[in-house]
Amino acid sequence: MPALKEQTENITLEYYENIPDERKTEVFDGIAYDMASPSQVHQTISMELSTIINTYIKNNKGSCKVFHAPFDVKLSDNPLTIVQPDIMVVCDKNKLDYKRCNGAPDFIAEIVSPGNPSDDYIRKLYYYKNYGVREYWIVDPERKTVSVNYFEKNIISVVYTFMATIKVNIFNGLYIDFKEIEKAAGIQDFI
Repeated sequence: MPALKEQTENITLEYYENIPDERKTEVFDGIAYDMASPSQVHQTISMELSTIINTYIKNNKGSCKVFHAPFDVKLSDNPLTIVQPDIMVVCDKNKLDYKRCNGAPDFIAEIVSPGNPSDDYIRKLYYYKNYGVREYWIVDPERKTVSVNYFEKNIISVVYTFMATIKVNIFNGLYIDFKEIEKAAGIQDFI
């Protein structure tokens, strides 16, 4: 994930908001980084997960909201840290201001891109844990694994294969069958 430009000082929220919309950009500690466009497999997994989570919330008359990239999450003002998780669940509506989520979502799922896996496994893990995300999933289509990080219980990186049915810990009865996601996404056809 290359930096946008040679930066001599941290960027501001105003600078960030003037970056053209067609550029996918995240900011870590005041430094802006370009993001790669998602692949077909990435998009398919994202859609499947978003649909399952959103359907569960609606069927249970929950108040949480599901968002998918590109939707900004401002984790910090100083230095500016803004991310665009692949999928997020926000249960505190006071964090939403029609532009972005201000503060940590309750749940985040990132789908690993082959070009920069360390971004999801290292950098984002660090930021999400330290800024208060309750649960963070790293979905790796190439390895066919899901790393579940449930920070409320200090459970870090319980790794499942795509053969597993995995509980979303922030909800009482939501389980996601990754065999079904793999089948629906036709992942074996793309990898």
